[in-house]
Amino acid sequence: MNGSFSSYWREMASGSSAGAGSRLLRVFLIPLSLVYALVQRMRTGLYRTGILKTRRLSRPVISIGNIAVGGTGKTPITAHLARLIMAQGLKVAVLSRGYGGTLEGQNAIVSDGQRIILSAAQSGDEPFLLAKSVPGLAVVIGSDRYAAGQLAMKVCAPDVFLLDDGFQHLRLQRDLNILLLDCTRPFGNGWPLPAGLLREPKRAVDRADLVVLTRCPEGALAVSPVPGKPYCRARHDLADLLPLTGGEPLQFETLRGRGVVAFSGIAEPQAFVDGLRRQGLQVIASLCFPDHVAYSDARLSEIEDLLRTSAADFAITTEKDGVKLDRLPKASAQKILLARLSLGVDDPAPLTELLFNLLQK
Repeated sequence: MNGSFSSYWREMASGSSAGAGSRLLRVFLIPLSLVYALVQRMRTGLYRTGILKTRRLSRPVISIGNIAVGGTGKTPITAHLARLIMAQGLKVAVLSRGYGGTLEGQNAIVSDGQRIILSAAQSGDEPFLLAKSVPGLAVVIGSDRYAAGQLAMKVCAPDVFLLDDGFQHLRLQRDLNILLLDCTRPFGNGWPLPAGLLREPKRAVDRADLVVLTRCPEGALAVSPVPGKPYCRARHDLADLLPLTGGEPLQFETLRGRGVVAFSGIAEPQAFVDGLRRQGLQVIASLCFPDHVAYSDARLSEIEDLLRTSAADFAITTEKDGVKLDRLPKASAQKILLARLSLGVDDPAPLTELLFNLLQK
């Protein structure tokens, strides 16, 4: 999908657009969604009845995933869980698909907990960011998470596995199933792909042991959209700005009143720009690339051109994008700042109780 159609489709699928064009597009796509939903129900049923086999690793597995496409903040939540478990003196390994990396589909060690072995280009941006931002965390990629877990056992010997983006990865048994839902539009317009955002029919939420409502503004959604399931609410806030070339973090206050540009390759680029503006920054121009974008020479040139033509003092991007900007010329790299996220869990008791019970076993 090109950028304009992708944005138009997402507005329709998320339910944020109620125009006649969106309604017409949804009606056209609903038959495809019904077929897709049927296939997903059949797949789930085959696993439930044992016709499709599941595998179990020799250590507890905690799955973190979502039911809707797009960003729900999986990486910050995964990092938060890793830190909580590691604080108990346990070794943690993340099992990730490695989406977007040159080694996607292969089993490979990103980090063994002592050193980072692969680059962001090889492993994919999110596995590399997890390895970089959580010291001591082992990260292994592989489309077959059981095989990746076996590799992790040989090399890293973890006590606990975190299955990144694992809600639909039914081949691997899990001991705790955490479902992330965007607080503002948890199910989009309610339809599965392609008429909506859902990766599988809404009833799949029954598999969750815990629901985490992410990106919650203060006071929003006092009641969970999944009745009967324990839940907690999480906030993703922009904390500070880290120079791409290294150095001390900057507070947002130091840039207020100065023109900046923004760019990102994430699922919700406009939400990133809006977050910068809420911090009081004057965003005079922005570039929105596809999620998990590979920063080719052409795209790096776009960033440099934006800096030059806008006469902005700085360009701000996400940490996820920052791990892929190592080929940016030094003169431009010195003007790049990475907006770091902080995660706050407003009511952590359901999460910590489930973790405690699992780890006690």
